Amino acid sequence: MTDDANAPWLIVGLGNPGPEYAANRHNVGFMVVDLLADRIGGKFKRAQKAQAQVVEGRMGPPGPANRRVILAKPMSYMNLSGGPVTALRDFYKVPTAHVVAIHDELDIDYGVLRLKIGGGDNGHNGLKSMTKAMSAEYHRVRFGIGRPPGRMQVADFVLKDFSSTERKELDFFVDRAADSVECLVAEGLESAQSAYNS
Repeated sequence: MTDDANAPWLIVGLGNPGPEYAANRHNVGFMVVDLLADRIGGKFKRAQKAQAQVVEGRMGPPGPANRRVILAKPMSYMNLSGGPVTALRDFYKVPTAHVVAIHDELDIDYGVLRLKIGGGDNGHNGLKSMTKAMSAEYHRVRFGIGRPPGRMQVADFVLKDFSSTERKELDFFVDRAADSVECLVAEGLESAQSAYNS
């Protein structure tokens, strides 16, 4: 088994593949890993061993905190994310505690971040699939999208694009979420929580 301290990190943005979903609230995980890929100078390509797109690279400051990372976007649909993520984890020999899922979270106000490890899925089908496939002991970067207005169904709300008002701040919040992932990988969960859990 790989020495956990030096093991790579698998950073998974959850979302649905296809241009019709690209700007949906449910796809904010894809937005964050796209930005992280830009920051490390990588381009997503089809994974050899999983139904996913991946970028391999390094993240963090020079020195011991510089980590090997695999950024991933599962190309299954959201509710089947566990299969591709587990295949990538096994192929790259990533401990489950070095897996990070970035996902939309209904029970947090828009733009608010919460980082944690383990816990329930709170009805999120991507997390449900990941937990079923490999246990719950992975990190989560929970990106608040708030609750649907009025009587709108949750499924309709998450599969709609961010509103024009929300889009004014979306780039800032996605940037902050990407910062939180970099902090988590370089400095650990407690540092990232104290800096980014608002």
